[in-house]
Amino acid sequence: MAGSPSLMEPNSDADKLSYEIFTILESKFLFGYDDSKIFLHESAPETPAKTPSSLESSPGKIRILSIDASSDSLLAAASLVRLESSLGRLSGDSAARIADFFDIAAGSGTGGVLAALLFTRGPDGRPLFSADDALCFLLKTGAVCDSAGERKGLFRRIFRRSGGMTFRKVFGNATLRDTLKPVLIPCYDLTSGAPFLFSRADAVEADTYDFLIREVCTATCAGRMASEMRSLDGRARIAAVGGGVAMPNPAAAAITHVLHNKQEFPFAAGVDDLIVVSLGSGEQDITGGCATPSTAEVVRIAGNGMADMVDQAIALAFRQHRINNYVRIQANGIGLRSPKCSKAVSREAKMMRIEEMLSQRNGETVLFQGRKLAKETNAEKLERLAGELIKEQDKRSRSSIPTVFIKQALTPRTSSATTATTTTTSTRRSLGSP
Repeated sequence: MAGSPSLMEPNSDADKLSYEIFTILESKFLFGYDDSKIFLHESAPETPAKTPSSLESSPGKIRILSIDASSDSLLAAASLVRLESSLGRLSGDSAARIADFFDIAAGSGTGGVLAALLFTRGPDGRPLFSADDALCFLLKTGAVCDSAGERKGLFRRIFRRSGGMTFRKVFGNATLRDTLKPVLIPCYDLTSGAPFLFSRADAVEADTYDFLIREVCTATCAGRMASEMRSLDGRARIAAVGGGVAMPNPAAAAITHVLHNKQEFPFAAGVDDLIVVSLGSGEQDITGGCATPSTAEVVRIAGNGMADMVDQAIALAFRQHRINNYVRIQANGIGLRSPKCSKAVSREAKMMRIEEMLSQRNGETVLFQGRKLAKETNAEKLERLAGELIKEQDKRSRSSIPTVFIKQALTPRTSSATTATTTTTSTRRSLGSP
């Protein structure tokens, strides 16, 4: 029995339509990338491309810094030390700080503490810590806030004391409003049963969303016992456990915040308007050679898997903009733990392993090609990034249009929290120097 011609013969128009439909689904919904050209028929006129003059007059890209949850964030801190040094050298300004070259910072766990150190306003109106001071602080105090909820080193002693005297010395009565740029720090709120994101953008709206930074750091590093805290006006209560459990890689949250916060970032329309720097945990060697991982190590493995998934999703979303607009610093198979199941690692050994990490070429996600070894080492990426940030800074200095409009507080403070931290230079140095 002869078949119907419509069933036996291929229909080129139908095939072409099917191809276009699946291309749209694949690009827009699976990978989150919105390319307007795939919606246009071949005969339809294309949107005119941006001319060089229009590109020169555009206000600039939004610069996002994201720091993963980690047991100590030493890889992230060392990366920022190198980046800050390069920025100072290229700009000719020895006082250049990380906060001068980023518009928003997000950090989880100890990464949140690092972000707070670098972006909180000091008594002189400048960042409270330099990147070098922050690294020294982490090394000297052994400030380990485990992404799986284990507190170690000095952090264990900090949380045993009422109020956390070390955080109190560093941040004083500074609140989220007192950060120089927008800051996002996550935790998991047991009260609501959902992740909670501490945000400066919300804090400037009302005291109900404003919290002491020292308590925010406690919340994002909280372990198995929840850390209870209240907002400045006492109306909001949170029972927090660590940010590493809720959001080990906060880069996606930071990107979402920028793209939807039109009051502060009105010109950010898509990924081509962003420069994202994502610093990984450097904890690939989770078990340290132990045959049987502990419960905490299993949680860390899951957290690292979640962080990698976020990294892959962002890399796919950036597609052709990935090389210049998305930089991921991560280590491959070298952790900061002792190879014999011992969790004590000397300072010298940590610095040696960090240098190994910076000299590595880490894996990167390529569309439809899986993960491939990057062409650049982490150190080379940071040097190239410094150049890109300097170019962006120069571009802004020539533009008459501000790129970012930082929110100012709309309501007066209703608490005794001061607008400036009481930390002095001597206190900062005593905590941050080797």
